[in-house]
Amino acid sequence: MSSLYEHGTLAMLMGKQMQGTITVKDLLTHGDTGIGTLDGLNGEVIILNGEVYQAQSDGRVNLITDESVVMPFASVHFDKPTSTLNFSEVTANTLSQQLRDEKLANVFAAVKFHGDFTKIHVRIAPKQNKPYPSLLEVASNQPEFEAKQISGTIMGYFAPQIFNGPTAAGWHLHFLSDDKKFAGHMLDFEAENISGTLQIFDSFIQHLPIENPEFRDMQLELEGLNAGIEASEGGKQ
Repeated sequence: MSSLYEHGTLAMLMGKQMQGTITVKDLLTHGDTGIGTLDGLNGEVIILNGEVYQAQSDGRVNLITDESVVMPFASVHFDKPTSTLNFSEVTANTLSQQLRDEKLANVFAAVKFHGDFTKIHVRIAPKQNKPYPSLLEVASNQPEFEAKQISGTIMGYFAPQIFNGPTAAGWHLHFLSDDKKFAGHMLDFEAENISGTLQIFDSFIQHLPIENPEFRDMQLELEGLNAGIEASEGGKQ
């Protein structure tokens, strides 16, 4: 089977730890496909075919070619699909239902599909400076963008509920348009003419930035953590 590699945790971001702790170069040794964010929670990252794209909070999309750029949180894997998607259209609300035969509740999985989107709604985290706020504070005031009749790719992960904290339980999805001009963290969508794949993992590798003193000193408030992560992610699909 295959492994999902995650650097950092969403709980760290909730705990005001947004400093970059892994380089793009090091991250790409663990996968060619994934999602994440840059130092200071600077935008939304989507990685496809080993290429790293950043959606900025002003709506622009950048190709990251400097592999010394650092990231506080990212999930990656090597794209080796276990099955093809078997639906012709899907929405944010019906994605889990469409994949019900895959029995995803207790496994990690990656979905990657291309489609024609009749509508898509994304948000993009703006860059933060020290002293960092919590992820929930950032999520309450971040730019949102909408597009209609646009073609592109959604890539992201499903995680079991018991792993909420290390990552986001349920779906965590990012979008990149074919023309590389529209991207972000997916909040809502409707798509048709779908072609894509699903990959189920038998291993979840959690990597922590143990050499970073700020991470080692972090005091995390556990009360309300799960609700805060759900709110910051825009709700579960």
